[in-house]
Amino acid sequence: MNIEQARFNMIEQQIRPWEVLDPAVLELLAAVKREDFVPAAYRALAFVDTEVPLPEGQHMLAPKLEARLLQELKVQRHESVLEVGAGSGFMAALLAHRAREVLTIDNRPALVRLATDNLRRAGLANVQVREADGRQAVGGPAAFDAIVLSGSVAQVPEAVLAQLKPGGRLVTIEGSEPIMQAVLYTRQGDGAFTKVALFDTLADRLDGFAEPTRFHF
Repeated sequence: MNIEQARFNMIEQQIRPWEVLDPAVLELLAAVKREDFVPAAYRALAFVDTEVPLPEGQHMLAPKLEARLLQELKVQRHESVLEVGAGSGFMAALLAHRAREVLTIDNRPALVRLATDNLRRAGLANVQVREADGRQAVGGPAAFDAIVLSGSVAQVPEAVLAQLKPGGRLVTIEGSEPIMQAVLYTRQGDGAFTKVALFDTLADRLDGFAEPTRFHF
């Protein structure tokens, strides 16, 4: 396999047609080596339009979905970012190239180890990987400028939204099959939240996020 040609094809044939047109995001996807974050047994799937298997029955999001969520989050260089669902560490690697610091968490020790190893090999010093329950606050009130939930949820818990600073954004995929939507939450200065539906899609459920919370938007 010609890796660079496969990477080019992924960007031009999968990601651009999915309305990912931000030059900075496209350049990042060309630079960060996705194949280094894919388990060796599935290396041939690194650039395929599919969810790549990870340990313990988990999966990486499809490349076009990772790219679209990254574009919608609009991370800036001065910002602190939380990712729930570390997976292989690839999304955290993308975020780390755009943010000041990234905390990525997962409740599965095998994935914490995988993400830690991959990110260390990538030489990214501004990412911390932690084993934690993503449904709970891990950084305190208003601790993060941006949050991404790398998987689907029935509904975003209030405790997660409360970690956003005023002006902070959260992206995820919300709902239940067969109807899910990528959504963007933004925290206003008065503590209220706005919610915008971005596009229809499907993704595996994040651990522990199957049931709706009591938070009503």
